[in-house]
Amino acid sequence: MIVLVLVISAAVLGLRAWDSLGGPPLEPWHTYVPADMHADEIDRSDWAGYLRHEEDVFRDVRREVVDRIDPQAALPGNRYWAGSPIYPGRFDHDFNRSYLLEPDGPPAGAVVLLHGLTDSPYSLRHVGRLYRDRGFVVVAIRLPAHGTVPAALTDVAWEDWDAATRLAVREARRRVSTDRPLHIVGYSNGGALAMKYAVDALDAGALPRPDRLILISPMIGITSFARFVGLAALPALLPAFAKAAWLGLVPEFNPFKYNSFPVNGARQSHRLTIALQDRLAQAGREGRLAALPPVLTFQSVVDFTVSTPAVISGLYAHLPSNGSELVLFDLNRAAALSVLLRDAAEAVLSRILPPPPRHYRTVIISNAAADRYDVSERVTEAGDTTEQVRALDLAFPRDIFSLSHVALPFPVSDSLYGLQPDESEDFGVHLGAIAPRGERGVLIVNLDTLLRVSSNPFFPYQISRIEQAIARDTRRR
Repeated sequence: MIVLVLVISAAVLGLRAWDSLGGPPLEPWHTYVPADMHADEIDRSDWAGYLRHEEDVFRDVRREVVDRIDPQAALPGNRYWAGSPIYPGRFDHDFNRSYLLEPDGPPAGAVVLLHGLTDSPYSLRHVGRLYRDRGFVVVAIRLPAHGTVPAALTDVAWEDWDAATRLAVREARRRVSTDRPLHIVGYSNGGALAMKYAVDALDAGALPRPDRLILISPMIGITSFARFVGLAALPALLPAFAKAAWLGLVPEFNPFKYNSFPVNGARQSHRLTIALQDRLAQAGREGRLAALPPVLTFQSVVDFTVSTPAVISGLYAHLPSNGSELVLFDLNRAAALSVLLRDAAEAVLSRILPPPPRHYRTVIISNAAADRYDVSERVTEAGDTTEQVRALDLAFPRDIFSLSHVALPFPVSDSLYGLQPDESEDFGVHLGAIAPRGERGVLIVNLDTLLRVSSNPFFPYQISRIEQAIARDTRRR
């Protein structure tokens, strides 16, 4: 039996090595690894030191990648060509970098924003503006290995992101007194980091405790494939098979997000989710979860990137009765494509939600009727079994059959990702408004990338719920 397993494993690795010989070549942004900070350095640093090092990293990327661009790569669709309309260095604000927002008057509180994997601080900028407008200091950190070149993700560990989270919270708490509320907002991978920080802070006196967590498409669990994904990179130990270290080599046409994805990125996310589950289980055994802050989560019922069931079974099943709330965005059951929905998608709500009563408030944003595009808010209060329904002045766009993992943080007016982009901002491309029709093989990108909805028609509802949480905690404090 062992011999058979070894033979199969060798065959799989051989196929992986052979497959890596094809496809596009490695470019400088796939091979140059900037010297970002690691966990031990971050724990010894402060915010000012982190920003100084970040400036050095971006300067090095400019010198080693941007200034050495091959003439054949000097294309409008390449974010690393300084002449491109999507080159981040040409914008008034490069959202790939860490930044602070401060209110006009004395701060009413502080918030830390944690972006997702392959992402940048751009992804939570709309949430950050809300907090700033409500009197909060906003600390938006660029997590290590992000915002620069995709190759940076080949030399990072989740512990580096964990340390950066602690640094950002230290800075946020330093800027406001302890009688002011402290929130953490985490998107995707940042949601897992936010949740782990909150559990770590339960240790007496260890870390400043947040008063509330806001999670958007949190990466509480990912597919079991990620457990073994590290094996896919083994052929890359031989230089001839260097491309085996990558799950995807894609043109870099997004100014604020990597498109290419190394194996190590998936491996570190999986390690983070395992560490989070272990910490939740340990805190549960020790009876300390009762001290967790309230958690407000926004999640699409269908999510190709993270596991929606894991958000419920791996997180909400462990939360105490502390005012936490789960908001689920349902499928568009009136969409013209509804006849093409998989059976599993059609019944997704009944499969993932346990029957009431639940110890957390549950909200489902769903069609008011199966043949209507307008939506209602269906609320089941914590500990209750009855559902209250309230019509919302919002509707599904007719050509959208569901939200997606990447859609939730962005309004439809977002200049980069919105369905109806704000023309007053210019980041060189309106990715969310592209509706491609034509022949295969013409575009530099796979059509799947452009077909995935990238903005949230229910963002006004989402932002109003965050605003309510801000007001509630500000009054309570």
